[in-house]
Parts: sequence; structure tokens; C-alpha cells
Amino acid sequence: MLARALKISAAALILTLAAAAQTIPAGTRLTVRLDSQINSGSAKAGERFHANLARDLVVSGKTLAKAGAPVKGKVTYVKSSGRLHAPGELSLRLTSVEIDGENVPISTSAFRAKGKSHTKSNATKIGGGAAAGAILGGVLGGGKGALIGAAAGGAAGTGVAAATGKEEAVVHAESVMSFTTTANATVGKSK
Repeated sequence: MLARALKISAAALILTLAAAAQTIPAGTRLTVRLDSQINSGSAKAGERFHANLARDLVVSGKTLAKAGAPVKGKVTYVKSSGRLHAPGELSLRLTSVEIDGENVPISTSAFRAKGKSHTKSNATKIGGGAAAGAILGGVLGGGKGALIGAAAGGAAGTGVAAATGKEEAVVHAESVMSFTTTANATVGKSK
């Protein structure tokens, strides 16, 4: 009789512990709203950021965390923009979500952002400078003047493109981003 009571008590304890420790399975989608802007021109790999859940975190029909719950993440890759080529790039990942006052470590896919391409803007600036130089040179010095003006205008256009050409990747404050967990995360380990 005592052995049976011990078995029932042990089973009840296991069920209680299993109920307390829940799992956020791999493949769960988390949608967050960023607290502050992140820019590839100033961010550093490893830098931490804060966000909040934009939607409830629901697993198997149960809400584990309400929209607005704090989320933490880190910048995992940064490449600043070049002047005439290669726009800036950023990669962000989530590292934890707060559930019932506990920061639960999570592993997620990366959110990637890339700055605008330089190609069209640079071509316009350089080509426009060359055309303007050719017209001006042609008016002032004939055929030879047009050739010299085109070269000078192209050089000036390249200078303008270089001076204004940085295209950083920017994720603005209040941006909504989605991440997917890449591994199971256990909720309630410390309880």
C-alpha cells in the first residue's frame, strides 16, 4: 500500500514539473518591435538591442507571453557601406524573451537588412557630370572642348558620388521584424 502511494506521489510530481516546464519548439515564429534604431554605419557586431513582442507568443494554443513582453537580441554581423559600392549590411538575432518574469534564452534565425544599391545613383551622378561637362566644353571650346569637358564633368560626378554615396543598412526604431526559433527553449527551468 505504501509503495503504491509513493508511485502515485512520484507520478503527480513528474506531471507537475512537466506542466511547469514548457517548451518553445524550434520553428516558433516571434514578431517583435524594435526599441531603437540600428545603423550599419555605427553598430558593432555583438552589440545588444532591446525589443518587445509585437504579438502574443502562443505555443500549442497556450499564450506563454503577451504582446509587449521584453525581448533581447544582438547584432551578429555588420558591414558598413563603401562610398561607391557595396551597401551596408546588418544581421540581427534574438537571444531571450521574458516569460513570467524570467528571461528565457532562445536561438533564432537572423533578420538581415541591406542598404540601397549604389549603382543607379552613382551612374546618374557620374553620367550627369560627364554630360554637363561635354555640353559646357562643346559650347566653350568646340569638339576638343567637349572631350575635355566630358572627362572633367565625369571626374566631378565621381567626386560627388564618392562624397554622398554611403548607403547604410538601417532598421528604424518601431520596425516590426519576425524571427524563427532554431532550437527548442525550455520555459520554467528555474521554477
